[in-house]
Amino acid sequence: MPDPIEAQLVEMIAHKKKLDPATITPDSTFEQLGMDSLDAADLLFTIEDAFGILVPDEAAQSMRSVRQVTEGIRRLVAGRAGAT
Repeated sequence: MPDPIEAQLVEMIAHKKKLDPATITPDSTFEQLGMDSLDAADLLFTIEDAFGILVPDEAAQSMRSVRQVTEGIRRLVAGRAGAT
């Protein structure tokens, strides 16, 4: 069963870049997906809205693949849940 956070992230990327979601893997990098810095910034805002989180700049800059972003979202969502 696919990871729900990863599945949602893949859908967001596929929609933004007009790609077939099946072509996006956990190890796909943003460079491989043709995402530039503007695409990445737009995706970041979409992620923050969708998951109700705030991604710190230093964390965002270190995320280069679907897997890294999925893990980052998971940590931030878990941290938010633990803070309430």
